[in-house]
Amino acid sequence: MKTAIHSLRAYNFFYFSLLSIFISFLPVYLSFREITPAQIGILIGAGSFIGILSQPFWGMVSDRYKTIKRVILLTLGLSIVAGVLLFISAPFSALFLLVGAMYFFLLPTDPLTESLNFRIAEMRGISFGSIRTFGAIGYATASLFIGWTIDRVGMEQLVWLFLGYGVLAFLFILIVSDAPASNKKLSWQELKQFFLYPKTLRFFLLVLIAATPHRTNDSFLGVYVQSLGGTTGDVGQAWFLAAMSEVAFFAISARILNRWSEIKLIMIASALYTIRYFLCAIVPSAGWVVYLQLMQGITFVIFYTATIQYLYKIIPEEWKATGQTVLAVLFFGISGIIGSIAGGWMFQQFGGAALYLAMGTCSFVALGYSIVLWKSKGSMGGVGS
Repeated sequence: MKTAIHSLRAYNFFYFSLLSIFISFLPVYLSFREITPAQIGILIGAGSFIGILSQPFWGMVSDRYKTIKRVILLTLGLSIVAGVLLFISAPFSALFLLVGAMYFFLLPTDPLTESLNFRIAEMRGISFGSIRTFGAIGYATASLFIGWTIDRVGMEQLVWLFLGYGVLAFLFILIVSDAPASNKKLSWQELKQFFLYPKTLRFFLLVLIAATPHRTNDSFLGVYVQSLGGTTGDVGQAWFLAAMSEVAFFAISARILNRWSEIKLIMIASALYTIRYFLCAIVPSAGWVVYLQLMQGITFVIFYTATIQYLYKIIPEEWKATGQTVLAVLFFGISGIIGSIAGGWMFQQFGGAALYLAMGTCSFVALGYSIVLWKSKGSMGGVGS
């Protein structure tokens, strides 16, 4: 049992290291290729649209064939191929195709991995955070190492870093145990009822509002840091601090979730998101923006783990993998489209500070809506009690 858990933790470490290259450094890489902020926004927005289609697709494949591991092997393997082609200085005409391929294969691997983590944690009687913490450590260390390395060897060498992390992730997932499949028969009628239930719709709307500024930050943090005079190393440090703060909060997430209700945690996270983005908008230098990423743990981790726990309370057992991917579609797909396209336009027209002011305002709206749901009895199915 210990070997299986250690293998899963190692896979999380290297998979999220790989994901850090794509999420943290893709905008920086595109900027290096002389792509404008508006064009970067369109590229990432188009990729996020592809993610909207691909994430439910792969989640339903997983539910249909009652396997998570084998689907991850397929999506991760194809991601490695697409990523290598993307980072070997592909011509501009191929960028849309290759970025789209990454969103079709690599991004859906994230919710599948989270589902695998959650199910195995349940089966082994351990906390989700004790596994997911290693993903956060991988994301943190890779961000710092890659930013430092690229500053010294050049952006052209990013492909070798991507390949190395990808191969290691693939090797470890090969030896990870598959998650137990539900024996319940899949019911399309139950799924339809779930998604049309007002409680579910209110929950997903709240996720969308709160996730949009978060995904905007994912897309433009690196570009914003560099626009304030920061280096690629500073970008790596920003993502390192963000991910290390995630490590700390994933480690204590189980205790926090046991003490506070999900809606209250979402309210707290939304309030802190608001403060974080407003501060990013008014600080005088890149260094301040870098250190403000320490708030990532208490914002993202608290928000995301609370939403996962709430989702798993209300969705039928046989549709958990699909429900996880729908949550990912909102968090990483639809919100990514809005954040990247609108964010890229705003960044180019009005500058990064104006963009972060808008992000803070959106987080404030999420805070207000979460308060409304908390005060409305039964609107979140009692989780706000």
